[in-house]
Amino acid sequence: QVQLVESGGGLVQPGGSLRLSCIASGSSFSTTVMGWYRQTPGKERELVATIIKGGRTKYADSVKGRFTISRDNTKNTVWLQMNSLKPEDTAVYRCAADPRPGLPWTTMTPNHMGQGTQVTVSS
Repeated sequence: QVQLVESGGGLVQPGGSLRLSCIASGSSFSTTVMGWYRQTPGKERELVATIIKGGRTKYADSVKGRFTISRDNTKNTVWLQMNSLKPEDTAVYRCAADPRPGLPWTTMTPNHMGQGTQVTVSS
């Protein structure tokens, strides 16, 4: 069983930065693909970014150029560096992991999901 624990959320002013962390416990095989989703009440879950063990990344258009996903395979950890934050980035951000590469994270639910960390962008 894989557990994902997120940290790093909080309140930040527009234009500010935050760095989210997610540590995965359990088999490293289960974390071949890791990523971040975000969700606000009344809206559908949005895939923010994914990264595979080899380092290839994908981003939602809404965060390209502002967010950077990275990982350390030796520590089973993934980060989401968020810069130039906007009020519309306010959401609960959840870490996710799945052992199967090449699957459509935009339409599927990964095998493992964290509880989430709240990010609020407001002046």
